[in-house]
Amino acid sequence: MSAIYRSAEGAAAVRRRYDALLERWPVPFEPRILSTRLGETFAVVSGPVDAPPVVALQGSGGTAAHWLPDIATLAANLRVHAVDVPGEPGRTVEARPPLGAPACAEWLDGVLDALGLPQAAFLGGSLGGWWSLDYALRRPERVTALVLVNPAGIGRRRLVPILKFAGYRLFGGWGRRRALAMVAKGASGPVDAGRRAVGEFTLATFEHFKPRLEAIPVFPADRLRELGMPVLAWFGARDVLLDQRDAAAKLRQALPGADVRLAEDAGHFLPGWAASAAAFLKGDRS
Repeated sequence: MSAIYRSAEGAAAVRRRYDALLERWPVPFEPRILSTRLGETFAVVSGPVDAPPVVALQGSGGTAAHWLPDIATLAANLRVHAVDVPGEPGRTVEARPPLGAPACAEWLDGVLDALGLPQAAFLGGSLGGWWSLDYALRRPERVTALVLVNPAGIGRRRLVPILKFAGYRLFGGWGRRRALAMVAKGASGPVDAGRRAVGEFTLATFEHFKPRLEAIPVFPADRLRELGMPVLAWFGARDVLLDQRDAAAKLRQALPGADVRLAEDAGHFLPGWAASAAAFLKGDRS
């Protein structure tokens, strides 16, 4: 039986839905299968071939398709390599190296090598932000810039909501809807078709997928001070899973030169970050 799905049938259902979501990708893209030491890795590559390269890593329970609502903005002037993280739903190897182990950075070494990228900027959301931070600290020479969107690994985790989230999953479809609504708390404004499609995919995924339950390592301030590349970080003050007010303050203190933004009315799902991130990653940091 799969290590990350409840059944083989469930794994197949998630992949069918994933393929259907990729059919809605709003810009031309190239699917890539990359060979790494950890195993085969799936990536969706979009944007001009000669544009600055960006590796995008999604959060827990996500796939490369979770960038669908923002990819048109990002890929207009960037070469975006949206990569399925191992141990998450999608088409990358199901292996789950312990977070914080050298194998995490070694996997990304292989991803960059297979893409032919000596260096790249990194864009990470939620747990993908943790992966990006870990790599930037271990391989600073390969990371040209860092954009973090509600990253894990900086602020404190909120244990009560996490336990509640885990408990909701025991109550079938109703529980999954409640869990997703809890994580989406603080989201405002109309929901476009792309975000609605991603939300529906996420809800369906957790019917079959078994998320990571291990503790996420937190980077101490003295480690964060080692980040020498340009950093843009967005945090949602109303995030129910992570104390992002604490995270923003911690990052500002550790990196006075970083562009740290705290959205007071936003939760874990942050709106409106993509245009600023695209400009930052193109080198417009005025």
